[in-house]
Amino acid sequence: MQWLYLAIAVVFEVAVGIAAGNSQGFRNVPWTIATLISGAIATFFLSQALLNFDVGVGYAVWAGIGAVGSAVLGPVFFAETLAAPQVFWLAVVIAGVVWLKLADRPKATA
Repeated sequence: MQWLYLAIAVVFEVAVGIAAGNSQGFRNVPWTIATLISGAIATFFLSQALLNFDVGVGYAVWAGIGAVGSAVLGPVFFAETLAAPQVFWLAVVIAGVVWLKLADRPKATA
């Protein structure tokens, strides 16, 4: 279940980036509200996932995959470009997150 919580947290973290990018420095009220609500939902589900993940690993997975998701969706929502070196380094981030999780030990339960 913790993976589902983490996946939901990542989706809403990407939504935060997209909404904040459209909020015009929090001057666009609907996008500002979307940013704040998405942030709250992302934080809630991250906190649920962290009940079963080490904080460092869970947060790194959330932040890394969230950053990659935002970078990949940037060209869709903001007419940004993604050059080959950027794609390479995003792949390195994903590889780092995967290796970090593979190196993680299961959290002991009380």
